[in-house]
Amino acid sequence: MSEPQTSEPPLIPEQRRDLIVRHLRQDSVLSYRQLAGLLGVSHMTIRRDIAELEEQGRVIATQGGAKSVARVASEPPRIEKSTTEVREKDAIAARAAQLVHESMTVYLDAGTTIQAMRPYLDHLHDLTIVTNDLVIASSYLDHPTIEVIVVGGRLDKQNQSTVGRLPSIVLAELSIDIAFLSTSSWDLRRGITIPSESKVEPKKAAARAAGSTMLVATSSKYGTFGRYRVLGLDELSTIITDDGLPLRDAASIEADGGGGTSVERVTVSR
Repeated sequence: MSEPQTSEPPLIPEQRRDLIVRHLRQDSVLSYRQLAGLLGVSHMTIRRDIAELEEQGRVIATQGGAKSVARVASEPPRIEKSTTEVREKDAIAARAAQLVHESMTVYLDAGTTIQAMRPYLDHLHDLTIVTNDLVIASSYLDHPTIEVIVVGGRLDKQNQSTVGRLPSIVLAELSIDIAFLSTSSWDLRRGITIPSESKVEPKKAAARAAGSTMLVATSSKYGTFGRYRVLGLDELSTIITDDGLPLRDAASIEADGGGGTSVERVTVSR
């Protein structure tokens, strides 16, 4: 297929790809056809450009087009997060809870998706919950047999959890079977990232203390990134997300992890 004729001299690939990124920053998602029209090049040229930009971590390829990689500058308050993606979070939490068995010691990271695991763990009795989430900890006050260890630290009032270096001191003294981590952003190139430096060390410390580390996060957060890096996706045992994550992205994550990281896409009833 020949390139459309234009009155302007053709752009070199780097210039063309920079323009693609600029257009996606303005419109978030564009189809291959739209991008081809905007840049005056062929559909195949745009496909090659998107593949290269995705490899660089600058865009995400979608079915029939591409979307921008968004930076997460801050997290919404917990009360706001508790009312969003409720079905997705519940489905993910139910699957994550199936991996927890009697006599385990598990770390439940702060967050509303992991909080949704609470009713699915209620039948377990010989279980130790380690958490920096005050809402999760308080939800076990009436449970007769589950032991709870709260890792102390500076209080993040907005998200009702402890943060900073102090939680890592407690976590270093524990042997955890599974650490369930939450995040506000994750992608293939940057891994788990968050906008707040104070939340990095508790997550890292929990992963160091655990036999296996699992990410529990909705697919809507995939393709976004924060300023501070926690872990690479290849450092995880399992990622549990919803079926909104495209199969091609799940396959790329597993391939990048060398077979050590599995991705479970949970079906959500809509």
